[in-house]
This record gives sequence, C-alpha cells and structure tokens, in this order.
Amino acid sequence: MCIFVKKLRLKYYITTLFFLTSWLFFGQTTRKYSNEFMNIGVDAAALGMSNAVTSHSADVNSGYWNPAGLVNLEDNQLALMHSSYFANIANYDYVAFAKPLDDRSTVGISLIRFAVDDILDTTQLIDDQGNINYDRISLFSTADYGLTFSYARKLPVQGLNYGINAKVIRRIIGDFASSWGFGLDIGIQFESNDWKFGVMARDITTTFNAWSINEEAFARVQNAVEGQNQELPESTEITIPKLQIGISKKMTFNYDYTLLTALNLNVRFEENNDVISSSFASINPALGFEFGYIDMMYLRAGVGNFQNELQIDNSEQLSFQPSFGIGFKYNGIQIDYAFTDIGDQSVALYSNVFSLKLDFSIFR
Repeated sequence: MCIFVKKLRLKYYITTLFFLTSWLFFGQTTRKYSNEFMNIGVDAAALGMSNAVTSHSADVNSGYWNPAGLVNLEDNQLALMHSSYFANIANYDYVAFAKPLDDRSTVGISLIRFAVDDILDTTQLIDDQGNINYDRISLFSTADYGLTFSYARKLPVQGLNYGINAKVIRRIIGDFASSWGFGLDIGIQFESNDWKFGVMARDITTTFNAWSINEEAFARVQNAVEGQNQELPESTEITIPKLQIGISKKMTFNYDYTLLTALNLNVRFEENNDVISSSFASINPALGFEFGYIDMMYLRAGVGNFQNELQIDNSEQLSFQPSFGIGFKYNGIQIDYAFTDIGDQSVALYSNVFSLKLDFSIFR
C-alpha cells in the first residue's frame, strides 16, 4: 500500500512538472502574456516609482523604459541590476551600456536574463518495470534572455526625441524546448515648459516566437497520465502590442530640494482585471514620486498595478501594489535600492532590488 501511494505521488509530480513546463511556453498561438519576463522592469530607481518613468527616463536605462530618453546622455553609461524572486528560486539580471554618437543621437545595448536553475527532472525516476531509481534524476534550467539594440535621435522640433528598439528573444527550457523571437519597440519624448511627455509602444510588430520542441523528451512523458499530454503543443506564439503613456514634472525648492511627480497609463489591448477594462483595451495607472536633495540623495515612492480582484463571495475588491526606494549619487556613480511588490498584495510577495549606474565621465 505504501509503495502504491508513493507511485501515485511520483506520477503526480511528473505530471505537475510537465504541466508547468508546458504552461510556461505553450498554449494559444496568440497569447496575452507571452514573454512577460520582458515586462518586469529594470533599474531600482524606476521600480521604486512603480515604473512611472516613461516621460522622464533619461539615462542608460532608457533603452528599456523609453529609448527616446537616451539622447540625454552626455557620456557613456553602464547599468547593472540583480534581484531574486519567489524566495530566491528565480534570478533576474540586467546589464546595459549606452554611448552618444554625436550631440543628436545615441546607441545602446542591454541584456536581460530571467532564470530558474537546477530544477529536478523526475520524468525518468521510475523505470519501465516500475522500479524507483534516484540515480535517474537529473537537473535542468529554464532561462529567458532578452537582447535589445537601441537607437535614439533628436528631431528638428525643439524638445522632441524618438527612439527605436530591436529585440532578440531567446528562451530555453532544459533539453525540452527552445525558441527564438524578434520584435520592435518605438518611443517618443517631448519636453515643454518643465513638463515632460512620453509614449512607449512595445512589440509594435507583435513579437514573434518560434519554438523547437524535443520530440524524444516529449515522448518520455506523453503517456505518464492516460489522456493527458497526447499531442505536441503549438510551436509558435505572438506577443500582442502594449502602450505606455506618461507625463511628469520636476519642481525645485530653495535650490537644493526637488520633487519629481510622474503619472503613467499602461495600456494592454485585451480585457483583464485592470481597474479600467473593456473588450478593446485595459488601462492600468501608476503614480510615482521622487524627492531629491542636492542631486545626490533620493527618496522614492509609487503605487501601481490597480486590479479588480474577484473575492470568494464573487464580489470585487480593488487592490494595488506600492513601492518604495532610495538612491545615492556621487561623482558619476549611482546606487539605488527598491522595495517592490511583484505579486498579489494580499500575499506580500515583496522583493528587494539593487542597481548600479556608472557614468564614464568620472574617468575623463
């Protein structure tokens, strides 16, 4: 009886593992949340303001938030970030570099990696005779990579800039499957009378991912549970476009103190639980603040991801995700920290994020 229960449990684990693996990268050809690792965000300074930086982003991290902001660089810049999610199970890393070409244009490159390493593969734990052999357990990793090439240029109109991103997506799930994807973003920023406006259109051409599936690995688990995993999943997926609209203003008090206020409207062209939602599009606002002292120390706060959550009694409750952060900048080196909520507010999946930005002017 004990052996029978163990076998049932093992079959359950095998089925769960394959289901989760399949869920990560397959499903419908056009998916609402494909390549979501590219939407987590970078730079602790931006995350501390709930990502409400579309209009005023003006450093090396603009390659992610709005490439039009890259034209504000006066020298080469390098950015690094690391954070761990889900109790350190997943690691999220980011590196970026940007270089002005002249006084009107800038180029940049960035790489994002989101990965879960050393996952137990128990699909071969039980042999054909039903014997358990722990030596048949192996390890694999699932990793998502996003490589972005950015170009930004000032337009003849005073205060108006544009930027373009070309993205290459690489996703690997052990020996089970891998994919390549390609997409484009375009961003615009405009400044007038201390007000800044920005628009960022992500995946404007619908980012396309083509998967290569290891059919031998699939066959090993195809009959683990009768009636499940009988057909190969679809091998293509398309990421639908998203739109981010931002406005911000920075005020100075007594020469030494500044207050930056920013508002973002994040638009997805599908119906979901966002606070404003229709069959055509859903809008999720985000509000961020940054208080600065002598352009050296910063205190940040933000609130975003407003959701209408369905409760057990079928009523809806409005939820949101706050964030906080601090920063310090001296002689071209900036270190930022953010305390952000990456999950449902009720379960408090808060994460600590650190980032570093280096301006090469310190070497001149």
